[in-house]
Amino acid sequence: MSDNFQDVALDTIQSQVESAQITAPAPTASQPTDDSSYALMMTAVRAAIDRKGGNVVALHVAEVSFMTDYFVIVTGFSRVQVRAIAQSIDAEIEDTLGRLPLHKEGMSDGSWVLLDYGEMIVHVFLPDEREFYNLEAFWGHADRVEIPAELFEAS
Repeated sequence: MSDNFQDVALDTIQSQVESAQITAPAPTASQPTDDSSYALMMTAVRAAIDRKGGNVVALHVAEVSFMTDYFVIVTGFSRVQVRAIAQSIDAEIEDTLGRLPLHKEGMSDGSWVLLDYGEMIVHVFLPDEREFYNLEAFWGHADRVEIPAELFEAS
């Protein structure tokens, strides 16, 4: 990949992040310096909250996993809502960041939908499935990302 192409791609991502009004705060121990990865995660969080997803949690797992940088974990209270949350996240990320998931799973069943974007994996669960798999406990050594209160207030 040429340097020019990388510069254009980075400029495009930056302008999309700015137009979506998503900015990464100064890095802390629980937040990486990779603004595009953070923007991807925050876009998913915002879309989940907009669709009334419950108990939205973002984990920064990059330090403890080679798989991805972030997990976003959300509860939907019916199969229809689980699918609607996942579809909303998918559409918002495509519209604002021009990204499609590398892999989707669980849309037909709607009890646990997984959206894999490479540097972020979204899990949308029904309450019983979320409690059973308990990803927050399994990845408990990962840092939780603070979700700005204004995202909850806007929904």
